[in-house]
Amino acid sequence: MTALPDGSHDVKVDAATLAVEGATVSAVHARPVGPALGGVVVVPDIYGLRPLFEDICRGLATHGLAVCAVEIFSRLAQSSSDSGAPGPLDIDARMARAGELHDDVVMEELAEAADHLAATDGVSGISVMGFCLGGSYAFKAAATGRFERAVAFYGMVRTPAQWVGGGQRDALGGVGSACPTLAIFGEVDPWVPADDVDGLRQAWVGRPEHKIVVYPGADHAFVHDPDRPAHRPDDAADAWRRALAFLLR
Repeated sequence: MTALPDGSHDVKVDAATLAVEGATVSAVHARPVGPALGGVVVVPDIYGLRPLFEDICRGLATHGLAVCAVEIFSRLAQSSSDSGAPGPLDIDARMARAGELHDDVVMEELAEAADHLAATDGVSGISVMGFCLGGSYAFKAAATGRFERAVAFYGMVRTPAQWVGGGQRDALGGVGSACPTLAIFGEVDPWVPADDVDGLRQAWVGRPEHKIVVYPGADHAFVHDPDRPAHRPDDAADAWRRALAFLLR
């Protein structure tokens, strides 16, 4: 169960499949009953699409947003299957193979998710939101010109050493051209050390449209998953309040 509080809208939630250059990408599509106030593409953490993210999509939709969450490991799962159909990748496989993800490919998938929302829900000015590894991709997507706003929850500013050498670039290299972005971090997050946050601050000097919030004493992934030991209910509630206000300004 997500820590995101419900809004006032009734919603519909469905599984979806996106077609991206001949590949199939698994997704979740949630939208309010009636006109949507806006759209947001969600990039999950490294554990991927699961009931928690279906609930997050549903919760965002109760606030009037049309939402599409994307399983960015879909193609790697397909490549692991003799049939070419997506097969399960457990967390060990995801950690081992995350370095095989390619920024350009993931950006195509997120753009297709945005196009899906535009076509099916009639929304424009679509935002992007990501968590952990997905937060790093939210930073990168913010610099593509496709999204109006971005929210990154503890996104890695620099690519972790074990994933360097493939198709992933440091998010920090592109944030100078990012759309308005809210970046949420924990003070003691080992995946995003203080020097990386300072690097982001330096990149955004004189750019008031960007916001950085660091929660004292908070570790990695303290917001979105109440079942994790790092979860901090009060900080999570405040972070969700900030994120919704930023998206629904």
